Amino acid sequence: MVDSGQPSAPSQSTSSRSSSEKLPIPDQPRDLEKTSESTPPTLTDLYGPAPDGGARAWFVALGAACIFFSCLGIVNSFGIFLQYYGTHQLSSHTPDQISWIGSVTACMQFLFGAISGPLFDRYGTWVIRIGAILYVLAIMMTSLCQEYYQFMLAQGVLTGLASAMIQVPAFAVVSQYFDKKRAAALGLVVSGSSIGGIVFPIALGKMLNDTSLGFGWSVRVIGFIVAPMMVFCCFSLRARLPPRETKFFLWSAFTELRFVGLVAAGFFVLLGMFTPLFFLPSYAVSKGMDKILASYLLAIVNGASTFGRILPGILADKYGKLNIYGLGSLSTGIVVLCLTKATDTAGLVVYAVFIGLTSGTIVSANSAAFSTCTTNPQNLGTYIGMGLAVGSIAILVGPPVNGVLLDKYGGYLEASLFSGIMCLAGGVVILATKLTTPEGLFGNV
Repeated sequence: MVDSGQPSAPSQSTSSRSSSEKLPIPDQPRDLEKTSESTPPTLTDLYGPAPDGGARAWFVALGAACIFFSCLGIVNSFGIFLQYYGTHQLSSHTPDQISWIGSVTACMQFLFGAISGPLFDRYGTWVIRIGAILYVLAIMMTSLCQEYYQFMLAQGVLTGLASAMIQVPAFAVVSQYFDKKRAAALGLVVSGSSIGGIVFPIALGKMLNDTSLGFGWSVRVIGFIVAPMMVFCCFSLRARLPPRETKFFLWSAFTELRFVGLVAAGFFVLLGMFTPLFFLPSYAVSKGMDKILASYLLAIVNGASTFGRILPGILADKYGKLNIYGLGSLSTGIVVLCLTKATDTAGLVVYAVFIGLTSGTIVSANSAAFSTCTTNPQNLGTYIGMGLAVGSIAILVGPPVNGVLLDKYGGYLEASLFSGIMCLAGGVVILATKLTTPEGLFGNV
């Protein structure tokens, strides 16, 4: 029995064992009184390591997957809207003018991530709740639109803003629960957008072209599918770490070569990868494919991208996030360059499968790559948000530039060449960024 007084000559092993017995469970902040003043406690000391699994972590991942099912699933279906608008409400507008609506949506959801990411880091998941309400409102307002400016405001600006408020925080909150398995977890989360990309194009194509529902109720049905998803994510997403209290933006990130390299690479890749998602249905119709069947091509793209997002995520945790991101970008560029070689139904279906497999890697690997730039998970939302904000400019101008090329040359060859070369350039920059890591160009990073 140990005396209640101070031991006269405690051994080092006894002292160490006694200290470890007094530590509380990892989920609670640890006792800081015995922490050396010269060694500030880390987040791992305070709150334990990321669980990398468990019921709570996967429940959070499921909630985040519902967000991407609802947001990116609809964005990936814009080709259906573009084809429909061109023959109905916006028939007097050119393809590049209509594509601006989808570009603004995609741009806003990444651009305002530069704000929603730091907001999450500082104030937690309340940002997601506000964004979820706005997102359902945006869909319902889109169902009432008739004029170009109305579509731009509801489907372009409001939908993009609401998406930004829920997507980037979803990336950040999942990253708090996963470390060694982060790329795999983010791949599973983003695969929700692939499932949405299967459901929404088929549902919209059928309702818009083969029923008497009309545009308004077809879009409202989509809103009724999204609403319960938003409710679930509001209750399931909880931050593991407390908010940080430092500067709102971390401008010092732009002095880090690795971060700048990934930002530049993301700009090139995002400039080119959305071309098939926007123009594949209209290209298929120009080759004689039935409109309803053409709308299924996006479902095929997104179905294939499910595997393109999950499998590379698993491989990235073993062989390196930048390795998989770079190879995915290079392979996407090659497939985009082959767009005009698909000239019949069989060829278009095969092309849809391959572009889904390759481009799916980019979506999940992009955010995972930014996690290599910081060791502090409390800063991940800000890093991801700032990085994607720069890429949003590419998303904004990419599809309209392709629309101008399509309108000027009357074919899709020039658009595929431009977009494919941009993806290839991005892949080269990603691999070159590995030179800034301790592992070097040939390391698994």
